[in-house]
Amino acid sequence: PVLLPAAREPMLLLGVTDFVANSAAFVYFTAGALRWTVTGSMLPRRFPLRLTTKSLGLFSPRLQELYPDEPVELRLSARRQPLLSCRPDGLRLALFGSAEAFVVLPNATRVSAFLLDIDANVTGKPLLTANRIGGSVSLVG
Repeated sequence: PVLLPAAREPMLLLGVTDFVANSAAFVYFTAGALRWTVTGSMLPRRFPLRLTTKSLGLFSPRLQELYPDEPVELRLSARRQPLLSCRPDGLRLALFGSAEAFVVLPNATRVSAFLLDIDANVTGKPLLTANRIGGSVSLVG
């Protein structure tokens, strides 16, 4: 059961449980909606890493040798449904994803460069004050 505080004055009070969030995550995952394609033009100009084989050559010199200075496209997707749990000290989110990089050749052909599986446990603590909404996020080891 979710206990909501008694309202002493007119207000809107909304209670959301982890069941609601996990049900939504299940629907989005099952529908295939947890997939994104990221291109270099989508990144802010101040972002320190460009999506090119030249930039990624720092991590994989062979990629730079095979495809000198070609654009790279990242396809991010969930491998499993994300899981949210509400705890007294904050929210915990378990993410299970993959990132596949493709080199975009001049004829628009995409060549698979690498595939990374990325799992992360993240905790978030919301912070509500009289006039601000904020919070903190950290990785759980």
